[in-house]
Amino acid sequence: SFSPPTVGPYVTRNPLLAATDMPPPVEKPNYKNTGKSIDEVFSNNQKWIDSKESVDPNYFNALGSVHKPKYLWIGCADARVPANEIMGLDAGDVFVLRNVANMVTGTDFNVMSALQYAVTALEVPHIIVCGHYDCGGVRASIENRDHTPPLENWLRSIRDVYRLHSSELNAIKDPERRHRRLVELNVIEQCINLFKTGVVQRKRVETFRSDEFSITQPRIHAVVFDPATGKLVPLKVDFRQYIDELHDIYDLYAIEDETKVDAANKEALSSLKKGEQPHLPGDIDVDVGVGK
Repeated sequence: SFSPPTVGPYVTRNPLLAATDMPPPVEKPNYKNTGKSIDEVFSNNQKWIDSKESVDPNYFNALGSVHKPKYLWIGCADARVPANEIMGLDAGDVFVLRNVANMVTGTDFNVMSALQYAVTALEVPHIIVCGHYDCGGVRASIENRDHTPPLENWLRSIRDVYRLHSSELNAIKDPERRHRRLVELNVIEQCINLFKTGVVQRKRVETFRSDEFSITQPRIHAVVFDPATGKLVPLKVDFRQYIDELHDIYDLYAIEDETKVDAANKEALSSLKKGEQPHLPGDIDVDVGVGK
């Protein structure tokens, strides 16, 4: 059955916990009688300013003069997944792109424009694709009903992920475990979608050829956040098993200098620890990838 478990979006169930270990459900906030004012937003903003300046009087001078983030974060719009906060990073460290279920869709101008700007203008060395358990978008995608456009159009791409991995997912009998695995597989597929883009391939070829870069950039990392525990976990993925067969279809740039390729691969191989695999040009990295 494709029916999702009867768990609301504000109540996360961890299938690894016994029922007796589960915390009591948390009731949804009720905003039906909320006031018209958003004064709390501005009051909190001033408190934030004061707290930053009390530690570093020049904090905003620096923040206002330089924009050079290290990470592009592609995450879900879910309010429980604030990128900077869960990574323990400050303002200015992360260029953030969020949408329903952390999708990388080639026809979405918002996603593609942000990706292009991050890679070519900001030159971020790392791209993080972050999914999260108890994702409402992923849950909705496995319901056999029309959520009506444009949301239904968006969810169809997650349904496609299910179709690609239906044998594995249908073998998981527990619906919550199946949901969590679909969250993970969706992250992996969005990382592969990044690999397919010309802007990522072009930058990786440029940085591979350049002696100024110690590693090929951008590196692509698949992670999942669990709002029930606060843990941000890297997925252990060997992307080669997913994309080796796709090179002939999706590769847009070739590295003509075969001598340099061979030398780089040889150097990577010589530096390997037992059991590790080299990072070869054109491949997406596992988080623990080695070599240039």
